[in-house]
This record gives sequence, C-alpha cells and structure tokens, in this order.
Amino acid sequence: MRKLIGLFTICFLFSAPVFAQHKSKAQVGGGHVPSHGPSTYKGQPHPATPDRRYDQKPGHPNAPHVEVKGDHWVGHDTGRDDAHYHLDHPWEHGRFTGSFGRGHVWRIGGGGPSRFWFGGFFFSVAPYDFGFCNDWLWDSDQIVIYDDPDHVGWYLAYNVRLGTYVHVEYLGNS
Repeated sequence: MRKLIGLFTICFLFSAPVFAQHKSKAQVGGGHVPSHGPSTYKGQPHPATPDRRYDQKPGHPNAPHVEVKGDHWVGHDTGRDDAHYHLDHPWEHGRFTGSFGRGHVWRIGGGGPSRFWFGGFFFSVAPYDFGFCNDWLWDSDQIVIYDDPDHVGWYLAYNVRLGTYVHVEYLGNS
C-alpha cells in the first residue's frame, strides 16, 4: 500500500505543472495569428495624428494591433488617401513572391526598421511606422505578411509575439 501511495504522490508531483497551465487570455499577440488581413476601409477615415492612441482597452499596446477576439485590425482606418503611405513608384522593386497570411510564419533574420530580411526577401518599414516597432526583435521575431488593401505598394507585417503590425515595402531579393 505504501508503494502505491508513493507512486501516486510521485505521479501527482510530475503532473502538477500540467494542471497549472492554462490557455493564454491575451487580448493581443501571445502567438495569435490573424486568420485574414484587414478589409478595405469603407468608413470615414480616421486622421493619422502624432498624438493618436491605440490602447483604448487595458492590456492593448499603444500601436496598431490586431485583437485576438474577432481579428479586428485596430488602427487600419486612415483610408486610401493617407499621405503617410503614399509611394510615387509603388512596387518599384517588384512584388513579394513569398507566402502570405495565416500558415506562413516567417522568422526575421536581421536588420532593423529601415531594412530587414527573412527567407531571402528584404523589406523596409514605412517611416511613419518606425515608432510602432521599437520593441521588435530584428533577429528572431516571427512575422506574417498580409496584403494592404488600402495603400498601394505596401504590405502589413504582423508581429506574432506582440500582436502589433506595421506597413512594409518590399525591397526585393537582394
């Protein structure tokens, strides 16, 4: 009987961490990958101002992000005519030929906001978005690329760890 109780106790001690684990209740990021990119914005454009806040809910970052519940793209509401994302020569370096969206997670291989790479593809963050990626890890974060339906020549790079995203321009394969 003692052996049985001892065996039971040992099994319980090794399984306790499993019972302590719980599903993340993160509202943003935490490994969540949106099932789709944003839709074309159809409402009244929200002005892009330097003092704009994105953290209206507790636990949300003060940066454009995607809410886990409903995959709502917070901050993707400035409309097609946002001058911050105007390019004189869209697709100047060609179009991204890698994989898009959920199921195609890329690991950043190095660089920084002005030029980073993964899988032989090079990108640059929109200058207006530099402040939104200060906490990205440029040598290890995982990102997912989505089409930007509103801003010609831009893609959206979604950071899986943080749940934030920035506009990126494709720079080519070299």
